[in-house]
Amino acid sequence: MRKANLNFPTSNKIQEDPRSSVSAPIACCSKIAGVEVRQLVAKYGSPLIVMVETTLRNKYQSAFGALVARYPRVQFAWSYKTNYLKAICRIFHEEGALAEVVSDFEYDKARSLGIAGESIILNGPIKGEPLLRRAINDGARIQIDNHDELKLLERITGTRNEPLGVGIRVNMNVGHEKGWNKFGFNLESGESHRVIEQISRSRSLRLDGLHMHLGTSIINVETYREGAKKLAGLACHAHERFGIKLCYLNAGGGFAAGNLPETNGCIEQKHTPSFEEYAEAICDSLQNYLPDTSNPPLLLFENGRALVDEAGYMVTRLLSSKTTGEGTRSIIVDAGVNLLHPDHLKHIKILPVQTTRRPAEPTIVYGPLCMNTDVLSEQAQLTPLDRGDLLVLHPIGAYHISQSMQFISYRPPVVLLGSNGEQDIIRRQESLESIENLEQLPGRLANNN
Repeated sequence: MRKANLNFPTSNKIQEDPRSSVSAPIACCSKIAGVEVRQLVAKYGSPLIVMVETTLRNKYQSAFGALVARYPRVQFAWSYKTNYLKAICRIFHEEGALAEVVSDFEYDKARSLGIAGESIILNGPIKGEPLLRRAINDGARIQIDNHDELKLLERITGTRNEPLGVGIRVNMNVGHEKGWNKFGFNLESGESHRVIEQISRSRSLRLDGLHMHLGTSIINVETYREGAKKLAGLACHAHERFGIKLCYLNAGGGFAAGNLPETNGCIEQKHTPSFEEYAEAICDSLQNYLPDTSNPPLLLFENGRALVDEAGYMVTRLLSSKTTGEGTRSIIVDAGVNLLHPDHLKHIKILPVQTTRRPAEPTIVYGPLCMNTDVLSEQAQLTPLDRGDLLVLHPIGAYHISQSMQFISYRPPVVLLGSNGEQDIIRRQESLESIENLEQLPGRLANNN
């Protein structure tokens, strides 16, 4: 497989301008994976989302390689919610990933892609009875989130001839990150211990695994070291107290993607750990604290952002510019917060396509929506631009597509740049027909013009 240049910009020149009063370098992005941005826009229009296949595969292989080098049995599961386009899911399944889903929709999507039930991990705080029954019949891994779900599963499985293997999600205090108390059974209060005891006495359920998911974009590897230590300790408790030998431990996801700047202007950078640093923190703890390191349980990961974010680019065109009453330059582009979710904007770089020696200055970047809150950046460092100039926003591969909303305008196409130079539309641009497909106009209103 051809190796990709994973550093951003792909083949762009970075220049410093002595006239600029801004400390950050002036950068541009003229190509994505070797393809001219202007050529892509000429062919597919603007705005445009571009995904790079080689980056997806290389990220997967790098992360998996770092972990399997330190732990004997590792399995990845692709987090569908991070980017659930069929082509993206298929690429990760080709690399060997299971499917990690949290809803009927995602479960249906995985099954429609031909993923067998036993290759699906079913998570989430709300799992309706029909979905649970389907997952049981298909042989999916169910990870129990709360007491009501546990009771429901015991009722559903009450007449089984053999117990159903399940996992439980555990939340814990790891000291470095604010805990996600919404999900799972708490460790420190003893709740998770009591649930293990309850399942050990059940005639219809069997505890097969423990699951944690400590947060998102975690840049302190000690969070994982402490979490893995506590999860291994809980596995020891289950083994010593109830004789339970677990089939798997699930470390969840949460690895950060790339360098996360403090601002859209890229003035200050936070260090993002390498896959090797994450792997060392997790695997060292497991090797030190698991009850039987000679035959350890399968180690699952539910990876998302770290594998897909840097493979995604948004190309957008400048529509107008002005100076605010305070004297700050502002521009309006044709991609807005309906396409780029505000919660994930802070680490996006905004780069012009064309090179320039003009000095950069703080610029407000607005989207095209009729909302004053449609702001992509309050202080992007950009040189003066003209109507029609192109900008590239990166990285946008994680969550922006799955959390985009249909609002005011048609959502753009998504193009996949293949490993061998292919260009494929993996989601067409919306149309009035596609948007109105589920609508129905009552007969009594049909002829009222």
